[in-house]
Amino acid sequence: MHKLISELTRLYLFEEQQHYLEADGGAQPLTPAVLARHLAGEQTVAVQLVTDSGVTRALVLEFGGKGGGEAHWSALCAIANAVQHELDLPAPAVSISGTAFQLWLSLATPVPVAQARQFVQLLRSTFLPASTDILAVAPPAYVEQVALPPALQPSGKWAAFIHPSMGAAFVDEPGLDMPPPPAAQLGFLEGLRSINPAQFAQALAKLQGHAGLADAVPASAPVAAPLPAPVSQSVTQPGLLLQDATLEDIVRWLHARNIEPTFRHRLP
Repeated sequence: MHKLISELTRLYLFEEQQHYLEADGGAQPLTPAVLARHLAGEQTVAVQLVTDSGVTRALVLEFGGKGGGEAHWSALCAIANAVQHELDLPAPAVSISGTAFQLWLSLATPVPVAQARQFVQLLRSTFLPASTDILAVAPPAYVEQVALPPALQPSGKWAAFIHPSMGAAFVDEPGLDMPPPPAAQLGFLEGLRSINPAQFAQALAKLQGHAGLADAVPASAPVAAPLPAPVSQSVTQPGLLLQDATLEDIVRWLHARNIEPTFRHRLP
C-alpha cells in the first residue's frame, strides 16, 4: 500500500493535501494513514484537488450520465488519443468511478485553477463535436474534489484505475464488485509521467489557437476528429487506448506483469 500511496502522491497530490470528511464537510489533512484507510475501503474521503491558494495539479475529466456506456468510452478515447497524438502529452490514467469513466492528467507543476478549467473546456470543444459532447461534469466542478481511486463508493461498487484496453469490458457497469489488488493499481500508475510546464504551455497554446484565442500557435497542430480505435496493434504498446481489445488480450497483458485479473467480463 505504501508504494501505491507514493505513486498517487507523485502524480496527483500536494505536500499539504486536504480532504473533505463526508460526515461534516470539514477540511482535514490527508495524512498517509487517512489515505491508507481510504484505499482500503474503511473510510472513503473526497480529495480536494485545488489548494487554498487556488492551484491544482490534477485534471480529472468524467464521462458518464446521459447516453450509453459505449458512447462514454468512445468520447474518452477521442480525448485521450488527442491528448497524446495531437498535443504530444504523456499518456493519462484511466479509471472507473462506479458510475462513469474518468481520465486523469497529471501536472508536474501546479497551475491556477482558472487555467486548468480553460484547458479542459478547450479539450472538450476542440476534440469532441457538440453533438457528441457527453462529459458528465462540466467545469468548474470537475477539479474541486474526487474520491481518489481505488475507493469504495456508497453504491457498494469500487472505483479503480484500469488499463486503457479494459474500457470496453465496463461499458455496462463502470465499477468493480470487489476491491482491486493494490499491486494491479500500482502497475497501472508507475509508468505514467506528469506533464511538464513547457508541454502544458505548448498544448494550451495549440488549443487556444484552435479556438481563436491566440495570435500564434504551432503550424503542426491540426484540429483532430475523434480517433477510431486501433485494432491491429498489441495492447502492450505504451500509451495505446483500445476500444475493442479482447478478453484474451487483456489477460495476456496482465499476466505479463504478474497481475491476476479480477474484473468481470460480461458475455453477450
